[in-house]
This record gives sequence, C-alpha cells and structure tokens, in this order.
Amino acid sequence: MPEQLITEDLAAYWTGRPATTIRRWAAEGRLTRHQDRARRRNGVLYDLAELPEAKRDKDTRALITPAETPPLLDQAPLLAA
Repeated sequence: MPEQLITEDLAAYWTGRPATTIRRWAAEGRLTRHQDRARRRNGVLYDLAELPEAKRDKDTRALITPAETPPLLDQAPLLAA
C-alpha cells in the first residue's frame, strides 16, 4: 500500500497530541520524517500508517483520549564490540 503522507499539523490532530510531540516522536525514532522540498513551510511529512489514532467523539470530533505513544521503529541491531 502506498504511503499516505500528511503534514505535521494533521499528524498532531490525528493523534490528539501537540506538534512538538510529533517532532519529539520523530527525533526518538518512533516516526519517519519524509522531506518534500516543494512545500513552502518546513517540508516535513509523516506517514499516516505510523501514527496512532486518537479517540474522538463521532459527532463533534472532540478529543476524548489522545493516542498512545508509538513504539520505536525497527532499528538495525547493534554490533557487539
């Protein structure tokens, strides 16, 4: 399935978390940052498939519960010294 890339603002809404949390999750290796140099703003996009969904009211879309912290993405195993 192709990636569905969204902006930081939309990622924050989807997860019910502030944009600073989205950036922190990316810095921690929980989300992948995708560059789109054609975008005027910062050009960073996030894959919707990596983002946990917040619980929202079906009618009003008001936030009920923010999304859980996503797990760390798979990383290459560390080599033993």
